[in-house]
Amino acid sequence: MQEKVITLATPVFFLLIFIELAVGLLRQRNTYRLNDAINSISLGVLSQVSGVFMQVLRIGIYAWLVSHIGLFKLPADSLWVWLSGLLLYDLCYYWLHRCGHEVNVLWAAHVVHHQSEDYNLSTALRQTSSGPFLSWIFYVPMAVLGYPVEVFAAVALIDLLYQFWVHTQQIGKLGWLDRVLVTPSNHRVHHGVNDIYLDKNYGGILILWDRLFGTFIEERDQDPVVYGTRSPLRSWNPVWANFEVYKVLWLDAWRAQRPGDKLRVWLKAPGWRPADVAAKWPGTPFDIARPLYHPQLSLAAQIYCLVQFTIVLLVTTHFLAAQVAMSWPLGLAYAAWLVAGLWIVGGLMEMRPRHVTFYVALEALRLAATGAGAVIGKVWFGGVSLSPLLQGAVITISLVSMIALWLIFKRFSTMHGHLSHQ
Repeated sequence: MQEKVITLATPVFFLLIFIELAVGLLRQRNTYRLNDAINSISLGVLSQVSGVFMQVLRIGIYAWLVSHIGLFKLPADSLWVWLSGLLLYDLCYYWLHRCGHEVNVLWAAHVVHHQSEDYNLSTALRQTSSGPFLSWIFYVPMAVLGYPVEVFAAVALIDLLYQFWVHTQQIGKLGWLDRVLVTPSNHRVHHGVNDIYLDKNYGGILILWDRLFGTFIEERDQDPVVYGTRSPLRSWNPVWANFEVYKVLWLDAWRAQRPGDKLRVWLKAPGWRPADVAAKWPGTPFDIARPLYHPQLSLAAQIYCLVQFTIVLLVTTHFLAAQVAMSWPLGLAYAAWLVAGLWIVGGLMEMRPRHVTFYVALEALRLAATGAGAVIGKVWFGGVSLSPLLQGAVITISLVSMIALWLIFKRFSTMHGHLSHQ
């Protein structure tokens, strides 16, 4: 259900993003960069695509728990069940969110949402793909009390959708609402890496939980929020964004000498490292004044990346609608095609001298395979037969994209070739 509603809501999300962009430009307070926005939305796409294969974790486990250990059979047609369910879900979310900042293995999943050094509505779409592996644990109390599956799924979606609008710098403080609800001002604080703001304001809908449990702080005019993480991602690769912290934790656990430290790496707070590991492999000190990660890209290259990203984004809506009738192998193949497109676009936007040729070659291969598939198979993923018109469109888009790819990126590949021989 969540994927279907999110798909239907997507045009609204993009309309609001466009409005926020327009308002920012008019105010001369633009908060958007194309590369960062594409990266954030790409992570949202990956989250939705991966969520298709994690229904058993997101909903299946909850359904099993309700039917096997639920103490009560609460009615799904009762208003008080829905209202209390939303309230309880928001409380459970508070603790999931808080532990996501206080336990390394949970932070490894949640960090995705904080990696952007910008703060705008596209940041709201920046979601983890690995969160469902452990997040279900925090909603067990709802299952024990017997809240129906449909109530749980619906209030989870309400809580998620509510949080979209608070990711903006264009709305200031809102008076008494800031004392009760999670608002843009309250949530800006949560995304800050400033010492004073670190690990505050965890609420989903209600900021009252933070006031109750001592984690609330008000946004201060004298302390402008600095966004991102204390170990910046420095990449536009959405796949790497999901694995970055897991790799760091795995390496620290592998290198630690004491067995207890190998476990503590995963359970301690972010930033904790075994003494022997930290001494031999010291980390980079945090610098709040660091420059934003912003590789320079020509206008033509930006347009190319935006067009390819938009195509993948549009095709994702077909995947989310069609995956219900697909076999698992076909669904995985379709998902792999989508992930590959987002991964390659991210690599092209980074413009790392040693990697440009690699990503250009991968993109050419992706385009060639897509066009060849349309010619040979005459079907799209999911068994959708391509009419001669659609078949021609896929082939034309692939060919035009390959020509544009060569024209735009050939000089970078040539430059890399000269550098590698010097």
